Order: sequence, then C-alpha cells, then structure tokens
Amino acid sequence: MRKMRTLREYLIERLVDKERAIGYLQAILDDYYIYGGPNVVLRALDTVVKAQGGVAKLAKQADMDPEMLSKVLSNEKTPLIDALGIVLKALGYQLSIAPLENENLNPEFAMSSLEEQDGIL
Repeated sequence: MRKMRTLREYLIERLVDKERAIGYLQAILDDYYIYGGPNVVLRALDTVVKAQGGVAKLAKQADMDPEMLSKVLSNEKTPLIDALGIVLKALGYQLSIAPLENENLNPEFAMSSLEEQDGIL
C-alpha cells in the first residue's frame, strides 16, 4: 500500500527541480496578484527553500547568513519583495516586470484595487 503524504510533502519532492520551483513561484505570484494574501506567498517560499536543500544551502547560494535568511522568511513584517528577492537570487533568478495577459484590464481599476489592498484608500 502506498504511503499517504501531505500536499506540502509532495510539493517539496517535486520542487527539487529549479525550473519547477520557479514555475510554482510564478503561479503563486499570479494568484497573489489576483487575490492578495502575502502569507500564501511566504508559505510557498518556505516550501521552495525546503525543496532546494533548506535554509543553510540557500543562504550559502545567496551569500548570506543562514540565521538571517531564516528570520527574513519567518518574519511576517519582512517586506514580501525582500523575501522573494532573496529566494530568487539563491535560485539564480531575478524578479522582473511583464505585461498583463488580460488586455481588457483597466489600468485605473488595477491601481485602485492595489491601493485598497494596501489600505491606501
């Protein structure tokens, strides 16, 4: 009989491959852009870190102290962009800007929606 695993255990096994890890993070970011929820992104980053060998290995790849990386990833007050940038750098990727695929998106609506999420309005 096959041993039951959690979704997270399955993801960690699958995300050992860097290309899959990047695809997973891209999907999470796309989802974040639509629905918000930074905790989902932080959880995804943590899953990718575990899949890629853990904090110590990724910290070495990012040329930073493992304790610092651990604090960055576990602190909810860390700006999401910082945590994402550190993990992407360790994986050998960078954050970039791309046009939206939905051509019907009204830029004014998109901006007001982001401002509402950030509590600006």
